[in-house]
Amino acid sequence: MVSQAPIIETQNLKRYFKLVKAVDSISVSIKPGELFGLVGPDGAGKTTTLRLLAGLLDITDGSAQILGYDIQDQAEQIKPKIGYMAQQFSLYEELSVYENLTFFADLFQVATDLIPTRISRLLDFAGLTDFKGRRAAHLSGGMQKKLALACTLIHEPEVLLLDEPTTGVDPISRREFWDILTELYSHGTTIVVSTPYMDEADRCSRVGLMYSGKMVICDTPQVIKSQIQGELIQITPDDWRMATEILKDQSGIYDIQTYGESLHILVDSAEKRLPEIAKSLKDNGLTYRGARTTPAGMEEAFISLIKEMET
Repeated sequence: MVSQAPIIETQNLKRYFKLVKAVDSISVSIKPGELFGLVGPDGAGKTTTLRLLAGLLDITDGSAQILGYDIQDQAEQIKPKIGYMAQQFSLYEELSVYENLTFFADLFQVATDLIPTRISRLLDFAGLTDFKGRRAAHLSGGMQKKLALACTLIHEPEVLLLDEPTTGVDPISRREFWDILTELYSHGTTIVVSTPYMDEADRCSRVGLMYSGKMVICDTPQVIKSQIQGELIQITPDDWRMATEILKDQSGIYDIQTYGESLHILVDSAEKRLPEIAKSLKDNGLTYRGARTTPAGMEEAFISLIKEMET
């Protein structure tokens, strides 16, 4: 089987803003049909990376290609072939859903005879058919995001670049949006999506974890989670603050994170440390419930990898 050439490829990609290294030597190769996640906290460099790939920022150093075009020299040839959705997508609030789609179809020079069919299909695909006459300003946040995606898809781009598309929307809308992305992915669309949400990383075929402008690791979610050194214990003490204080310096504990009233405790050996944790809490008069081992998630993997990088 012949391996596919990358649809997106960067080599030591850099973008500096004066003394700030927003993107620092990113090298990544993305094949056609991937759902690739750029994951990391605010300030990690995700937005800058996507803006570089979209040809909206000049490259400080390094190189990047999309669909065989060089971003530095051929940005205008690339733009008609990609769909870029910024965090704050510029919908026209006084226009209806249908009118926004028509406007972006004209903007992307979609053939006039194709516009009605494409709009009808996208309205149905995004679940907006019943709202096509509603002004964009009167849509919920989740529906605005879906309309923004539909506008981004109107010219049928080969590559989608989506910058934190679910930030600020409710959990149900977030799930619906990802259902749409999964459908696009299943039909072979190449998608690069940035997100600060670690649970969304698990939905991607491959993930690049970013921190301080650098790519910490790039692999499948399963491989990334397997990089964690240690095992995870979940426990719900009556007072999580006191429990954290009691346990933070205990032998064999790598990290403690709060999840609501529960603690996720990364340890070298769950079998060895769980009885010790239980004893420490009991000796300090602190009761707990639900002590058990649990599979480590992307968030624990990310925290573990960052701490390893900083040591």
